[in-house]
Amino acid sequence: MEITVKLPDDVAQHPDPGREALEALVIEGYRSGALSHYQASQLLGISRFEFEGFLKERKIFEHAYDVEDLERDRETLRLHSKGLLGR
Repeated sequence: MEITVKLPDDVAQHPDPGREALEALVIEGYRSGALSHYQASQLLGISRFEFEGFLKERKIFEHAYDVEDLERDRETLRLHSKGLLGR
């Protein structure tokens, strides 16, 4: 799925506004629990280990990976392996 977002002119002048918007979306989704660790890393196109580094670089510690995240990731992987999730 592709999503188009209209950015204000001042934000559009940033060096990489699309990536900046995506990172903000992923951070908030992860913090709120709407995105699992796996889903967040996939949206950014990085490994789960790289995502940990991404969070640490930005001093984001509010949502440590826990058992619930593991269970959500296992379910996501199960559905993906059965072809029940789109790319």
